Amino acid sequence: MRCLKYSFLSCLIFTAYTIAAPVIADSNLNSSNSWYQQGETWLQKKLINQQASNLDSKSPTAKNVILFVGDGMSITTLTAARIWQGQQQGLLGEEYFLHFEHFPHTALIKTYNTNQQTPDSAGTMSAVMTGVKTRAGLISMGPEQELSDCKGSEQHQQQTLLEWGHHQGFDTGIVTTARLTHATPAASYAHSPDRGWEGDYDRHPNAYWYGCDSIAKQLINTAFPAGLDLALGGGGSKLESYYSDFNQQFPQGQLLTEAKHLQQLEFTSTVNSELGPILGVFSQEHLAFEQDKVSSSKTVNSHGQPSLQQMTKKAIQYFQSREAGYLLVIEGARIDHAHHKGNAARALSETASLANAVKLADDMTADDDTLIIVTADHSHTFTMAGYPKRGNPILGTSKNQKDEVVLANDGLPYTTLGYANGKAHGRQVMKGNTLVDSEAINFQQGVAIPLGFETHGSDDVALHAKGPGGYLFSGLMEQHEIFHTILQALIKDAEKSEQLSAQAL
Repeated sequence: MRCLKYSFLSCLIFTAYTIAAPVIADSNLNSSNSWYQQGETWLQKKLINQQASNLDSKSPTAKNVILFVGDGMSITTLTAARIWQGQQQGLLGEEYFLHFEHFPHTALIKTYNTNQQTPDSAGTMSAVMTGVKTRAGLISMGPEQELSDCKGSEQHQQQTLLEWGHHQGFDTGIVTTARLTHATPAASYAHSPDRGWEGDYDRHPNAYWYGCDSIAKQLINTAFPAGLDLALGGGGSKLESYYSDFNQQFPQGQLLTEAKHLQQLEFTSTVNSELGPILGVFSQEHLAFEQDKVSSSKTVNSHGQPSLQQMTKKAIQYFQSREAGYLLVIEGARIDHAHHKGNAARALSETASLANAVKLADDMTADDDTLIIVTADHSHTFTMAGYPKRGNPILGTSKNQKDEVVLANDGLPYTTLGYANGKAHGRQVMKGNTLVDSEAINFQQGVAIPLGFETHGSDDVALHAKGPGGYLFSGLMEQHEIFHTILQALIKDAEKSEQLSAQAL
């Protein structure tokens, strides 16, 4: 063994140069980018550190990856949501855990864009999907691309995780509670110099002149023909003009427009051998907030839309009935939308819904072959402060140990939750001499800085992981490094063995 000639430290240094990077199909699309190269360098250092620490670098290879993205799911959102969900179950709340908070591996993720300290969803999700950190507003394009400029944009396209997966023989799918053409889901399959070019009539004139297709057209006429197997979400207003194209291209495909159509699908290996791709579009715009889908009886879905859990279950059943491994992206999109409205009640409800979907996926899959990742694309200006007593309703006004409403210096009560900026300027907790019900679903928390809507935050977000390769997620990571880590978890056994054998040369 060559390492016997050197000290232990020297051997580790030698190993740094012998562990190979994952081989990516069509890697020329991304690998020349400096951000991509940085991600590869980070991964190699990570692998070496794991070797030096005698951690299980020979962990099983992932057959499947399920990536959950809570859009705007900041760390404060996680804290407040766990308390809220615990209190819904009759607990004090603080001691509760969201399901994925039990996962064995965690990391903090830096979220900035290359041109903005506070990021947007297009740039952040593009980093996760391509391994290349990029500018705000771009959909899976490198940072050299100018926003809204179609000319020459093709040369800046970055291969996405789902595109890579298809070339490697994986089945691929997207589930979202937003429009399927919205920034976060779009970054998994589309390439656009402007996140706003969702539909044909949303594009800048230069998009017509230089031939940039809308995101909707790319989904139907590029992504599905290129191998996308499943897409479930909203966005009929952008997509319905392409329904006929989908039906013509895929006579065996399934175009679904109501929740009952999704529930009626039965998946077996025999059926799926003849089944084409599945496109489910259950709303003209975003899907309704989970709490708004249910009538006062709490039993009837009043919107005819599936829940995130229902879509997650059907997607996994579909992929499990097929022979190939799969890459599935699932977005809880409306956490973000509730935060933008300064509406904490719906934001926490949507976060709990995502956590329930993660539990469902965890229960349906095996730890030895499925890597499950739960993270966020960015944070919000959401805050949790004051000194409320233990178990105080998380959406309520702050009360002290004597169960007395705490007053601020201006003599008014205040809520535990608030926003640094947004629409509801002031605290909005009193109407005349009457205390407003801050636990009501439509209540908007007070803000410090008045704006037309609440903005994103710049702080780190959490990542939770379990399954093959999950151990690689730890410490403080750049957001685009998530992509590289997923690829490492998916390296075939033979390739991994070849890489590890380099130590014995």
